Amino acid sequence: MLKQEEIAKGKPSGEFLTWEDLANMKYTWRVALETLRMIPPVFAGFRTVLKNIEFGGYLIPKGWKIFWATSMTHMDDNIFPEPTKFDPSRFENQASIPFGGGPRICPGIELARIETLVTIHHLVTRFKWELCNTDNFFCRNPTPAPSGGLPIAITPMNLM
Repeated sequence: MLKQEEIAKGKPSGEFLTWEDLANMKYTWRVALETLRMIPPVFAGFRTVLKNIEFGGYLIPKGWKIFWATSMTHMDDNIFPEPTKFDPSRFENQASIPFGGGPRICPGIELARIETLVTIHHLVTRFKWELCNTDNFFCRNPTPAPSGGLPIAITPMNLM
């Protein structure tokens, strides 16, 4: 929030964010990645096995389709220590996987990053938020959603 306020204060009213501003939002991007890790919007996907592998004592033959559940990877403490702890700093030195990787990386990752950073910037610098429900749980059906909905009160800030 402080970085967003710092960027906003350095701009005349109505001036657009610059590439430099976006590049300075490193922590904000880590917050977005950690949010996507903890509550991934994509439930799962299929992959084709490229070579025979043994996993958990079972042979998985080349050519088979496997079902990959996103949250199983994101909540694996061998990959993400303390997986239930919200810790954006984990992405200072660790790759993220919400957008895939390698030849299957999402071609829209940079557009998504820009849209996410601009949206977060405007949401936290132009509005005050109040959560109207104290239920802090979510369900998966199959994608994550707050179990009691997400009622919030949003009030515009005085931008002068």
